[in-house]
Amino acid sequence: MFSIEVTTNSKNPGFPIGFNIWRNAFGIAVKASPIEGKANKDIIALIAETLKIQKNTVTIISGHTSTIKKVKISGISREDILTLFQKAERD
Repeated sequence: MFSIEVTTNSKNPGFPIGFNIWRNAFGIAVKASPIEGKANKDIIALIAETLKIQKNTVTIISGHTSTIKKVKISGISREDILTLFQKAERD
């Protein structure tokens, strides 16, 4: 599980876009607005696409209506998640 800090209505979506030490959260920017869960759907899709994993393995655990969210990736260890982050940064 990890935390993300969300920016919605972005012209330049991306993940991860930095790391907020104070909030211990990765930055993520999505095109969608935070209406009717559209941004949450974009968040899941962008994380899955970036880390090259299935969308159904990514779950928003808390913060559904907040800019700070807790995200869980099922079926993968913490070490493997860190490896995916490192690989995504290189690509």
